[in-house]
Amino acid sequence: MTIRFLPAPGAPRRLAAAQLSNSVGDGAYYVCSALYFTRVVGLSPAQIGLGLTLAWAVGSVAGVPLGALADRRGPRGTSVLLALATAASVASFLFIRSFPAFLCAVVLYAVSQCGLAAARQALLAGLVAPRERTGVLAHLQSTLNAGLALGAALGGLALGAGTERAYLVVFALDAVSFLVCAAVLRGLPPVEPAPGRAAGEPRLAVLRDRPYALVTLLNAVLLLRMPLLSLAIPLWIAERTQAPGWLVSALFVLNTLAVMLFQVRLARPVTDLDSAGRALRLSGVVMALSCAVFAVSAVPSSGWAAAALLVAGAALQADAEMRQSAGSWQIGFSLAPAERIGQYQGFFGTGVPVARTLGPLLLTALLLLWGIPGWLLLGGLLLAASFAMGPAARRAEARAEERARRAPAGAASPGLS
Repeated sequence: MTIRFLPAPGAPRRLAAAQLSNSVGDGAYYVCSALYFTRVVGLSPAQIGLGLTLAWAVGSVAGVPLGALADRRGPRGTSVLLALATAASVASFLFIRSFPAFLCAVVLYAVSQCGLAAARQALLAGLVAPRERTGVLAHLQSTLNAGLALGAALGGLALGAGTERAYLVVFALDAVSFLVCAAVLRGLPPVEPAPGRAAGEPRLAVLRDRPYALVTLLNAVLLLRMPLLSLAIPLWIAERTQAPGWLVSALFVLNTLAVMLFQVRLARPVTDLDSAGRALRLSGVVMALSCAVFAVSAVPSSGWAAAALLVAGAALQADAEMRQSAGSWQIGFSLAPAERIGQYQGFFGTGVPVARTLGPLLLTALLLLWGIPGWLLLGGLLLAASFAMGPAARRAEARAEERARRAPAGAASPGLS
């Protein structure tokens, strides 16, 4: 039973081990960070929100040049250095006691995390065959959720203790987890750096690739579902439904278990752009249904009836999330030039920090102020973006093939990976 959750032996399994190590620490960090910064550091919620917003905004910009650095210098060494930088940023949380220090630490954390994500994608691309990458990423996503769940349980113990020492142990654990991640990544086979730029090629070519930018924008829209379980749905349950408050935790557990159990299975059919487009279209339909079910949960006067609808909506949302992830992974890799994977993945990955910064504001305004019509509008937006992704990806593919034909012989061409 356990073996099927593991990727193939060798590089994929080592990548999963690195993912597991840092996700355990991150799970504990996510559970405890807000209370630590308020109760121990003494920051206000407004200061924490401002600092995190600025940090992820800087991180989203830094991901592209750090991904390009991974291309030029080799993704393994760059990944190791950025994992060490993340460990250092988390360790610095142990000592900060002012807002300026907090801001510097979280900016370093966000920049390191965004750069590490891009470099690890480039490392995976160098070690895994193109048709196998989405499957390996599905295994890594399952591993990520397992680690986050374990880390959240450890963070819960710290919350139960409620002492400064318990919080400090959590941050130390997260820092150590990234040191372990760096050590595991260091043990992977090296990947050769990409060839140098051709004459006249811009340093960050992805910034001039408009079709790929459109695909990235659509992916960012689809990732607006990220703050649903962590922010929008808890507030919706509290303010608009009769469901019990403990259901917030139950829905989070449901999502985590679903991804652990079914992400690999749902990603298995996704091997090219056509199958990725089908997965995304189906995810859009399921996500629109999920939003409709969440909207209707405000209607019943019975708490248990509302809870049943919320569970059904969360199950649909988890299914849509897994299909959307698989389709987006395939598209992001398939359209990136083989020798520019790092910078392209750094750019494609900006959807995550964008969703983290803009998503909470947008979703709370849309859902809590507009109520049921807001849910229906969100479902329509996600449905439209999912159906638009296929044509946008085909246009980007055609543009990449055209550039490859025009590239001079022997030059680094932006062909498809």
